[in-house]
Amino acid sequence: MKFLSALLLAGYSLSLQAAPIGVDGARHLLERTGFGAPPALLAEYSRLDRAQAVDRLLNGKESGLQSRPPEISYERPGALKNLSDDERKLAQRERVREGGEMRAWWAGEMLRAPSAQDALRERMTLFWHNHFVSSQQKVKSGTLMLRQNELLRRYALANFGSLLHAVAKDPAMLVYLDGASNRKSSPNENFAREVMELFTLGEGNYREQDIKEAARAFTGWSFAPQSGDYLWRPAMHDDGEKLILGRRGNFDGDAVLDILLAQPAAAKFIAGKLWREFVSPVLDAQQVSRIAAALRGAGYEIRPALRALFISEAFWAAGNRGSLIKAPVDFIIGTTRTLAVDVPDALPLALAMRNIGQDLFAPPNVRGWPGGEAWINSSTLLARKQFIERLLRASEMERSAMLRRESPDPADGKTRMAEAMRQIHFDSAGWLSHYRDFSGLQLALLALPPVQEISAPQIGLPLLRTLLLDPVFQLK
Repeated sequence: MKFLSALLLAGYSLSLQAAPIGVDGARHLLERTGFGAPPALLAEYSRLDRAQAVDRLLNGKESGLQSRPPEISYERPGALKNLSDDERKLAQRERVREGGEMRAWWAGEMLRAPSAQDALRERMTLFWHNHFVSSQQKVKSGTLMLRQNELLRRYALANFGSLLHAVAKDPAMLVYLDGASNRKSSPNENFAREVMELFTLGEGNYREQDIKEAARAFTGWSFAPQSGDYLWRPAMHDDGEKLILGRRGNFDGDAVLDILLAQPAAAKFIAGKLWREFVSPVLDAQQVSRIAAALRGAGYEIRPALRALFISEAFWAAGNRGSLIKAPVDFIIGTTRTLAVDVPDALPLALAMRNIGQDLFAPPNVRGWPGGEAWINSSTLLARKQFIERLLRASEMERSAMLRRESPDPADGKTRMAEAMRQIHFDSAGWLSHYRDFSGLQLALLALPPVQEISAPQIGLPLLRTLLLDPVFQLK
């Protein structure tokens, strides 16, 4: 009898996987793996079954960058020291302006990702930004932060081992975790500690002595102040024998990274972070081990691990729907993409994300943004509500008035911000025309039924506002 029940259950599961995922399934997949669910992508993916949708997402053609990163001149470390007070203030204001340009550019890339594949790459770039944390506040170089962003994007869906080796020698990381000052005469343990605790193994899978020995191996990794490029300084390297995680040898930094990758704990640690990012804040030890096995079996290639995750029953389970709180990037970019709002200049979106707790290029500390319930408090909830109201007020009348205004002076930050806000436009009638009834609209927007009771709903702006302001809209 148990055998028959198991067969019936397996057959039911297979039939679910072979059926089209529908609007609800497409919204779930697109919101979890990208930012929001634009109507065109929702229609495209709703017709596919689970395997087809996941394979298209992971293997479909990408469009690449939608715009060039801002051009920021490289500034040598300590360049402000010899300036006068007035010159220093001007240089610092320029840094602030450049920071705004960087944030607006990346927000624009996430917003305008034309395909689900492009949105996934942006999602994974952000994921690695919050894993291999660096912050412009300490690095103090927009050039180095943009180079790191390009590196994270290039390896976002490639090989974790290759990404680890590249990030470890990335100048922004060398500045952020003091690797550039790590030398034979005075080893600095910051990077060695974080590469074990936060980047590969997790707490409890190494000893303090392993950190000390690994720090010696990473000596000599630096960068050229004139160009900001990685630079190997052999005179600063400790080439003596080290004992790390039970292995003995004259290891350099690359050898240590390979030792870490060889530990079973490394794949399990990365799998756990992927699980929390895409499935649930609560780890399932058995499922995480399965994803870790897929990651190790593929030689740390990221796509096979993601496929194992996205195709799993757990990813699609009803109990895991609505289990993740939308991060500020999810909420701001996702809402704007879902509603197909026209935002010519993404600077207001970048600043809105910062105001509710997620400042791009500036995670709060080496552990990154904590996420989850930390995103929500009375202040951020109010700011989220105000953002929704602002989007819904972006009417045709405002756009017509905006088009009659003179072009702003790009050097005037306040003028640019005001103009960028005026340029935001939402064609509510056109967007709502995609949905014929309340059920279809609800499935396109909410991961769970709304908390607020809605009686005799009619498709229109008032209903859309009600759904967007429902507490469930904060979940994905």
